[in-house]
Amino acid sequence: MGKGGEKNEAAVKKEVLIEGRMYDVTNMKHPGGSVIDFYAGKDIDATQAFESFHVQSKKAKKYLDNLPSRPADAKQVEKNLLPGQAALLADFDKLHREFEAEGLFKPDLGHVIYRFSEIILLYLIGGYLVLHNNIALGVVFMAVGQGRCGWLMHEGGHYSLTGNIKIDTFLQELTYGLGCGMSGGWWRSQHNKHHSMPQKLGYDVDLNTLPLVAFTEKVCKRVGVPLKYWIKMQAVMFPLISTLLVALGWQFYLHPRHIIRRKNVNEAFWLVMRYVLWTALFTTKFGLANSILLYLAYVWVGANYIFLHFAVSHTHLPTVPKEDTQVDWVRYAAIYTMNVKPGPFKIVNWLMGYLNFQIEHHLFPCMPQFRHPKISPRVKAFLEKHGLKYDQRDYLDAFAVTFSNLHKVGNDVFLG
Repeated sequence: MGKGGEKNEAAVKKEVLIEGRMYDVTNMKHPGGSVIDFYAGKDIDATQAFESFHVQSKKAKKYLDNLPSRPADAKQVEKNLLPGQAALLADFDKLHREFEAEGLFKPDLGHVIYRFSEIILLYLIGGYLVLHNNIALGVVFMAVGQGRCGWLMHEGGHYSLTGNIKIDTFLQELTYGLGCGMSGGWWRSQHNKHHSMPQKLGYDVDLNTLPLVAFTEKVCKRVGVPLKYWIKMQAVMFPLISTLLVALGWQFYLHPRHIIRRKNVNEAFWLVMRYVLWTALFTTKFGLANSILLYLAYVWVGANYIFLHFAVSHTHLPTVPKEDTQVDWVRYAAIYTMNVKPGPFKIVNWLMGYLNFQIEHHLFPCMPQFRHPKISPRVKAFLEKHGLKYDQRDYLDAFAVTFSNLHKVGNDVFLG
């Protein structure tokens, strides 16, 4: 091969920095999808991301060791560090090891049984009430059950239910497909990107929400007049209609398309079973038109329950420039996510499936989420030691700042 060919080959070579070594991932088909490209060839240290994402995977480290690698340029690595960053990441690695040694990443079967039993009970009560003409209350019970399926499948998608990746994938796809009419495979491919770099423009898929909603004016570069008027009203429209449109778009377009493209028979089965059960229970009793209206009400309440609670955790926070290479795993969690306080009787912990502890969740995504309150004081002390704020707000304050941001962005886009 000529010199030109050698240069071209070098140009397309992709390497990822992990634990002081550059691993060649050029020809690697990453099981977690394209998220690996967020780090490849960008001088971004992926050490903490690799360790945090692969707690439950025994194969990942072996696979990594078999990849072609070379020592990283120590001077270049040091040059890319922010002041105090090396000490911050060293202390984080130490904290991670301590939590592992204490068994905090190990699953709790009793908790898993409780979570599934709760969902089944909510659906049984809701279905009974609807079939006995207490429709409004029944819809609320079923919608909360649907939202709880969303929280639980989230845990399965992080492999923190049983710790067995195959079993957790099965449980996630069952819960998300039957309970929400959505695809666990699609969710995993998107959510890993969000976790890698929350609030980073061009990377965090949770910022790619147009045309229905915009959480930052920075994603609204080319917006026509009709869309400007829509975005201007988004603080009102988000709970009234946008959450429902998102849910329906996922249920009847994006997720079925993903399932068909991936030929995922298991997920297709759970989606079909969802609508077979709905037809058998409700369409036969109320007729097609009323059954559709009932379904829309159930999805609307459920979508608001889960989407509004997800929004409070990060959508109103600052964004990271697309070209940034210095924000690390810890800073992404500490600065670009926030916690919501447990509230009276720790009701917020239940309402949000322990994901009100977003800082802990982003630092340790494979930890069973019910353990986040337990580690919270130690995480707070760790961050404050390194001069990072432990951002924790009251429940109503979190909603206020979220909707204030929606209103501000709407006005900025409209006037811009």
